[in-house]
Amino acid sequence: MMSDEMESKTSRERVLRTLLRRERCTIKELAEAVEINPISVRHHIGRLEAEGLVTSIEERHGVGRPRRLYFLTESGRESFPTRYVRLTLRLLEQLKETMPQPVVERLFSQMAQEMASDYQATVNGMPIEQRLDLLAELLSQEGFTADWVKQGGHYQIRESNCPYYHIRQIHPEVCMLGQTLIATLLSTPVHKIQCMLDGDANCTYLIPDIETAQ
Repeated sequence: MMSDEMESKTSRERVLRTLLRRERCTIKELAEAVEINPISVRHHIGRLEAEGLVTSIEERHGVGRPRRLYFLTESGRESFPTRYVRLTLRLLEQLKETMPQPVVERLFSQMAQEMASDYQATVNGMPIEQRLDLLAELLSQEGFTADWVKQGGHYQIRESNCPYYHIRQIHPEVCMLGQTLIATLLSTPVHKIQCMLDGDANCTYLIPDIETAQ
């Protein structure tokens, strides 16, 4: 039989993995995902916050009191080391040592354009909001957590999770993948106005000209 201490540790790990997968959750959502009661989740969250692995924000959600959303800190994300990250870092280091920087950047740009090429014919002539829906779905398939919002005369695309987060901390050129993919599918330049590498909660891209995107 599993000891109480081991069971508690296992539950905390499941809370962390749920936040890694879903990005932001309420206590109720965590309790349902981990299949333990909300009181236990609050206890685990308190421990994880004290360890600097989890933090939270309040978010307005319709009428009534704001809800509190919990998410991993940078230290929390780094508690999930993977061998492929170490291998990728080594490959990128070798690449940058043997090739000029403009060539490396061009390679990342070409990779993003190839990722978008399968969808290019589909999005041509598609209304901007349908194109944004397809883009969010494609980014999701690539490991991003993405959505879009309309603000005034502009649209914004937000990435709240990046599958390359650990890699691009050392090799920021990797950021070109997401931005080039978005610009290619929307057929318009996009501007990054927020970046997780700068401490922002999301990477946010502004589409400056809707008519061009359409």
